[in-house]
Amino acid sequence: MSRASERAYAAIRAHVLSGSVAVGEQLTEDQLAQITGVSRTPVREAVRRLEDELLLVRSDTKRLFVADWSRDDIEEMFVLRQMLECHAAERAAKRLTREQIAALEALNRELTAAVEQSPPDVARFLEANRAFHEAIIDAAHSPRLGQLLARLVEAPVVLRTARTYSQDDLRQSARDHDELVAAFAARDGDWARAVMGSHLRRAFHTFARAVGPANDRDTTA
Repeated sequence: MSRASERAYAAIRAHVLSGSVAVGEQLTEDQLAQITGVSRTPVREAVRRLEDELLLVRSDTKRLFVADWSRDDIEEMFVLRQMLECHAAERAAKRLTREQIAALEALNRELTAAVEQSPPDVARFLEANRAFHEAIIDAAHSPRLGQLLARLVEAPVVLRTARTYSQDDLRQSARDHDELVAAFAARDGDWARAVMGSHLRRAFHTFARAVGPANDRDTTA
């Protein structure tokens, strides 16, 4: 991608993930060109990339919309993420240095501080949570794993889930992270895998409670 396309991609992606536009909302190339400050050609290239990432979708009439994932879409996303991120946690347990473990502890203190605000600072929570999980993925030392997870650990899932959390749910997330750090300090890959698995399943069920049961459209092949 050209530099202008990269700039457009970053700006549009941030715009979509910020919650400034609602899921299912229509976007136009002219609107996106104004937001990004570049011409329509790099905007088109950026949009194609965001369509590949499933953040934007086209209708049958070629109109562009912010993706609105079904409950079934989200459940599959969590299942795939669990498979990969549990593997990352197991690998990281054997590779994290003491300094990296200390950095994870610091990130979780930041996350906990965000949770204990009244009301909780969800944006601060999300940033610390993202950095915590990225540090684990980096420590797994698997570029292929990192590339795959980059497509799955996306803010539409994390943001939607975090916004449905109660303060008790957010505190539980911080406790899960504490246990992950303990597993890493013990160099216990099995423990780290198990904790990551329960952590992600709990996140999914929190989301599922908010969106309700799958409807007929979600369950048809």
